[in-house]
Amino acid sequence: MLKKIKDFSELVVFSHSIFSMPFIFIAMVSAAGGWFGWKLLAFGVIATMSARNFAMAFNRYADRKIDSTNARTKNRPSVDGRISPFAILVFVAVNAVIFVFMGYLINPLCFYLSFPILCILALYSLMKRFSYLAHLVLGLSLGLAPIAGVAAVLGEVPLWAVYLCIGVLFWVAGFDLLYSLQDIEHDRSEKLYSIPSVFGVQKTLWISRIFHILTIIFWGLFIKEANLGLFMWIGLVVSSVALAYEQYLVSKNFLNIPRAFFNVNGYLGIVFFGFCILDVIF
Repeated sequence: MLKKIKDFSELVVFSHSIFSMPFIFIAMVSAAGGWFGWKLLAFGVIATMSARNFAMAFNRYADRKIDSTNARTKNRPSVDGRISPFAILVFVAVNAVIFVFMGYLINPLCFYLSFPILCILALYSLMKRFSYLAHLVLGLSLGLAPIAGVAAVLGEVPLWAVYLCIGVLFWVAGFDLLYSLQDIEHDRSEKLYSIPSVFGVQKTLWISRIFHILTIIFWGLFIKEANLGLFMWIGLVVSSVALAYEQYLVSKNFLNIPRAFFNVNGYLGIVFFGFCILDVIF
């Protein structure tokens, strides 16, 4: 049983939850003006994890044949036989039901939003077969987290939450472009669409930089529209430095891509959330 749990954890790359989790709580804290209650905390964690499990497992199921031809992904549990396709589909279905049920328990808006959100999460896995805009769909998938968070607290979606969503969209799309540079030759050989495979390395680097500049702009609009304080502006400056450092690492040497992807982006979300907490306290 422990081995199977470990395999499923590897399947959905559980450690990557660090990318999406902070932003749903940034939205919830901003919407509530502070603590939003233990009930919404529990529902928020369960909803976030089930949505992410659904998206990752569906991606692994849809891409299992493609992953088998890529040296970087051929040892995934969905490829090497540790988890069967049927088991993955059951896992996908269970997490979809949990996500929708969490939406039902929170409020009607969250319940109604749960269905299109699941569709968008699934779309990313198919998008690369016909469009290089898959990076933006991935960004939107994580950008929906703050939309869901604010909907849970307020029962509506104010403009500042849309700005936060768009900022997350460009943040994720920007670092996904850098990460996908590792698979540029594989994508071309498999006739998969990605910005690196279509536009090449140098243009991809510049597009990623533009996306991260847009990230800072939209996060600034979020802070201004939500009327947040000094600590959030400091957090924005720290985030700008972190994104610039990430771009520097990758442009210097592609061997730095895993370090830039996991370390810089993982800490960025946590640090930004930390400044959000400080903003509320002080």
